[in-house]
Amino acid sequence: MQEPGVHTSATTSRAIRLESFGGPEVLSLREVPAPRAASGQIRVRVTAAGLNPMDWIITSDADTATRFGLTLPSGFGTDYAGVVDQVGDGVTAFAVGDRVFGGALSRAVADHVVIDVAGAIAVGGDAHRTPDGVDDRTAATLAIAGCTAAAALAVVNPGPGDTLLIGGAGGGVGVFAVQLARLAGARVIGTGSATSADALRALGAEPVAYGDGLLDRVRAMAPAGVTAAIDLYGTETMQVARELGVPDERITTIAAQVDGITPANGANAAPGAIEEIAHLVAAGQLRVPIAASFPVEQIRAAVELQASRHVHGKVVIDL
Repeated sequence: MQEPGVHTSATTSRAIRLESFGGPEVLSLREVPAPRAASGQIRVRVTAAGLNPMDWIITSDADTATRFGLTLPSGFGTDYAGVVDQVGDGVTAFAVGDRVFGGALSRAVADHVVIDVAGAIAVGGDAHRTPDGVDDRTAATLAIAGCTAAAALAVVNPGPGDTLLIGGAGGGVGVFAVQLARLAGARVIGTGSATSADALRALGAEPVAYGDGLLDRVRAMAPAGVTAAIDLYGTETMQVARELGVPDERITTIAAQVDGITPANGANAAPGAIEEIAHLVAAGQLRVPIAASFPVEQIRAAVELQASRHVHGKVVIDL
C-alpha cells in the first residue's frame, strides 16, 4: 500500500456509491467532486478503510438505512485511516500532514472524507491521531470494533479471578474483546468454529465450538463456573451464561436486545477508549489480525468475504 502525497487542491475523488440499497451488487466505484473542509472540519485523504458487519447491514434495505439516517445516493463503510490534507477555519487540533484514523458513518470508502472535528462517528465523523508504530491498515480497523469491544467490557468489567465467556470471539469485535479482557487479567473462553481454534488461542482465548452442546462443553472447561459473558453474535452465549448462573448484570450483547441484559454500543464507549486501544497497538500489547486487504476496485469481493462471517480478523480496503 502506497502512502499518498498531500494534495490539498484535489478537485475530484473516487468514492463507493449506492444508488439503491441492497447487497454487494449495488456497490459501485464512482468519480465524484472532492469534498471541501468547511469551518470546524478537516479533510482526510483516506489510505485504508476497514469493513464491519454494520456497513452492509445498514445498507441492505431501505428500512434499515432509514433508521440510521441514510438516504440515496449513499456512501459506504465507516472506519478509515489516512492523512489530513485540508484544514478548515477555526481548527487548531489538526494540521495538514497529520496521520489520523476514526469513523464516518457510511462514507469512509472514498479517496477523501470530511470530518467535523467536534463530531461523532454517526454525526459528522470523528478523528484521532494515529500513533507512531501503527500502520494505516491497522488504524483503519480500530474505530467501530475497538469502541464496541471497550463498551462491552465496561458493562461486564472483567478482571483477575473472572472467567469470561465470549461468543463470536474470532470476529472483528472479538479480537479486541479477547485481548482487552486478557490484559485486564481475566481468563477467556471464546466460542467459534472448529477452524477458528488456532486463531483464538493466538489471541489468548481458550476455544470452544459453538452450537448444540455448548453448555456442556463450557461446563466441562470451567467446572468452577463462568462469572461474566459477552455475546458478540446473537443470543446463544447469553443463554448459556444464564444457565450457568451468571447474573444478568454481568452479561452483555451487541447484536440482540434481551430483557434484563444491558446491551453494549460502541457509541457509549468511555471517552479516550479508542485512543487507549491505539496506544496498546502501538506498544505491541494488542494486535489486530488483518485477514485480507483488497483494492477499492474489488469492493464487492471484499464485502462478500466479510459478510460470510468466516473471516478470522479484519478485512481492509486500500485506497
